Amino acid sequence: MEEKDLEQTQVEQDAEKASAAESNEQVAEKQEKSLADTIPAKWYVLHTFSGYENVAKKNLETVIEKFNLQDRIFDIVIPMEDVVEEKNGKKKLVQRKSMPCYIFVKMKYGDDLWHNVTIARGITGFAGPKGRPLELTDEEVMKMKLEKIKVDVDVEVGDTIEVIDGPLSGMVGKVSAVNTQEGTLTALLEMFGRETSVELEFSQVRKANK
Repeated sequence: MEEKDLEQTQVEQDAEKASAAESNEQVAEKQEKSLADTIPAKWYVLHTFSGYENVAKKNLETVIEKFNLQDRIFDIVIPMEDVVEEKNGKKKLVQRKSMPCYIFVKMKYGDDLWHNVTIARGITGFAGPKGRPLELTDEEVMKMKLEKIKVDVDVEVGDTIEVIDGPLSGMVGKVSAVNTQEGTLTALLEMFGRETSVELEFSQVRKANK
């Protein structure tokens, strides 16, 4: 066989190998995607360095974008709570982290995601047995209010409502705006001697008796 024929045969063999490798890679990607589709989305807890909760969240969002993980990681939450603080004799409503050093992530977890998630700067690992992922139960998700509870409240702008949950429980105010899509409303509450506009979830209020 002439040298040109040998070169042509080698080129064809290399092309076949490349095609086969590409085909195997595509099959693997399809299998991985198919497997991911069968995994239910659950909430997991990630531990962060102290004061790095926001940094960890931002960096994990960058990882999601870089590795196209939008179909695997859906939400990242830093738990916050409303608290009443007094400073210089004046009270005000402020938000603070309810669980410092932790962020909560909703994802379709698989072992292939472990490195992608823990590589994000600010994250020290999963909060679970020996650092392994441990999904939250539905009861824990509800208790942490990681997902909004869909509640229908028959209120309109101008109605009087009473707060039944949270640090403002027992306060009464008038509704100034309603967002049915988000399940929230804005009310003017008498706080610290003046009217204050506060956003509340439907699950936190009830319509006051006239």
